[in-house]
Amino acid sequence: MSIDAASAMISQSSSGVSVIVPVFNEERSLPLLLQKLLEVLSRLPNRFEIVLVNDGSMDRSLGVLRELALDKPEIKVVDFRRNYGQTAALMAGIDHASNEIIIMIDADLQNDPEDIPLLLAKLQEGYDVVSGWRRERKDSELRRNWISRVANRFISYVSGVKLHDYGCTLKAYRRSVVSDIRLYGEMHRFIPIYAEWQGARITELPVTHHARQFGASNYGLERIFKVILDLLVVIFLRKYFAKPIYLFGGFGMISILASFATIGVAILLRLFAHLSLILTPLPLLAALLFLVGIISILLGLVAEVLVRTYYESQDARAYLVRELINFDGSPARRREKDVARCAG
Repeated sequence: MSIDAASAMISQSSSGVSVIVPVFNEERSLPLLLQKLLEVLSRLPNRFEIVLVNDGSMDRSLGVLRELALDKPEIKVVDFRRNYGQTAALMAGIDHASNEIIIMIDADLQNDPEDIPLLLAKLQEGYDVVSGWRRERKDSELRRNWISRVANRFISYVSGVKLHDYGCTLKAYRRSVVSDIRLYGEMHRFIPIYAEWQGARITELPVTHHARQFGASNYGLERIFKVILDLLVVIFLRKYFAKPIYLFGGFGMISILASFATIGVAILLRLFAHLSLILTPLPLLAALLFLVGIISILLGLVAEVLVRTYYESQDARAYLVRELINFDGSPARRREKDVARCAG
């Protein structure tokens, strides 16, 4: 789709756009980035704002942001007291954004602001999340590209959400699918997975990727281990958050069954091989497995209590409703009517 065609499609909608930019030591790229963003966004019919989150930069990034925001009310700056990481910066951007559509983009000029109209046009087709795909990525082939491809395939396989590029920051979201999400660690790349839990319609769009112009990447290979650990958390939350007893209790039952099998083997060795129980570690292993099983089941019960406490204290529900048809008023109002009807 061309830029002109995308702009024509966007003109049918008046939804506001909030562009969120996490910033960490990007003093040289910021003036050019904001110039490009303002040029692109000013051509759109949507009202817009640019929310830049200074994530504890140690260079002049904050000073540059102050200067650029002086006569531009569309530029808004959130300054962290220290470095909290990209996930926290994106969450702060979402919390402080005021429009219905959220666009996330990196500050290092590797994402192209000219792709924003294409993302918005794709949203207008009825999607809730449009994820950028750096199909022709301008990074080190071995150190970044190959590792990224392997990681993306693994995440897609485990999560069931098929995307080619989870690591691309350039994404568009409807606010309704991200406003209640709370992320920690390196989980910003998993926002599409959280959105999919809420029934969001997700698609992918190839976007332009440029070589880095200034500075060096802040990402190292140690990030891989953090992503793997965060993915384990995502898997747990997806499958077992509402019923943790299935995980803890299931492991506990397997452990208890293994303890019985172990003591059974020990007894068979005693009967047929005339091997004394005290000469093998099997009785000790059986006792340990049984104890671990009991503890796991008890942990599952504690987790069940915590989950119920969460839902009831937050007045949360274990389901999400997309739309109500032919319902009159709020649930509270309907309950009042039911009480009045019974009293009559």
